[in-house]
Amino acid sequence: MCRWAAYTGAPLFLSDMIAEPKHSLVNQSLSAEECKTAVNADGFGLAWYAHRPEPGLFRDVYPAWSDPNLQSIARQVKSGMFLVHVRASTETATSRNNCHPFALGRWSFMHNGQVGGFGSFRKKADMLITDALYEHRKGATDSETLFLLAAGAGLDTDPQRALEHAVHQLETLSMRHGTAPHMRLSVAFSDGKTLYAARYASDDKSPSLYYRWKENWQGWAIVSEPFDADHEGWTAVAPGTFCGFGPDGVSTSHFASRRWDDPATSRARPPRHQKVA
Repeated sequence: MCRWAAYTGAPLFLSDMIAEPKHSLVNQSLSAEECKTAVNADGFGLAWYAHRPEPGLFRDVYPAWSDPNLQSIARQVKSGMFLVHVRASTETATSRNNCHPFALGRWSFMHNGQVGGFGSFRKKADMLITDALYEHRKGATDSETLFLLAAGAGLDTDPQRALEHAVHQLETLSMRHGTAPHMRLSVAFSDGKTLYAARYASDDKSPSLYYRWKENWQGWAIVSEPFDADHEGWTAVAPGTFCGFGPDGVSTSHFASRRWDDPATSRARPPRHQKVA
């Protein structure tokens, strides 16, 4: 399992969130508390938005705690939207192409979790990726396949429905050809304007997910596990929830694995909760 953190709000130095706090993401790469593997040493990655529509991307295979380039970049880069990930590999090799976040056009995407038995049906899963997007399949992870399936299902028009459909495709393949647990995920992804996150599992063990409005930063922090010592002030996202974070606050709605022809995909506008001034 992996750890990740994301931010949207007033421009912030990446190091203020991912390196400086007591239980920062860099520290979690060595001593995570809310996942099966305390050490997440199989690479890291950053995606950030600044002056262009598409994100900047920096990924490498070194442990996050030992890479001086990560520390240097995080101290210099200031952004109002970024995603950061430290990886603990489950089935696939430690390589740069397998490190998160993944990027495609203006979208960036990162995932914590697993698709059960993915290696046994990876070819079947990859064949579901559209021809137009398959050239962007660079690595071997279930996470990258999930991202490309969602991109092909309409991320640009309905991010939640596109992700639900992609989850349904992989969950169904796992049920037919893989092993349990068939789907566990916490994800964060963005088009540079809105930051989205979701928590879901086919069993009762969905990966942890939290968010918090940081008044001193004037922004939203969304994380696998809280980065401060006392863990106070964080909202735990319930399993089966999709969130959107933007200037107006956070919106939440029910998230489930769905087919395109499932009538339940016709959803009312989700309730919106405003940030506290």
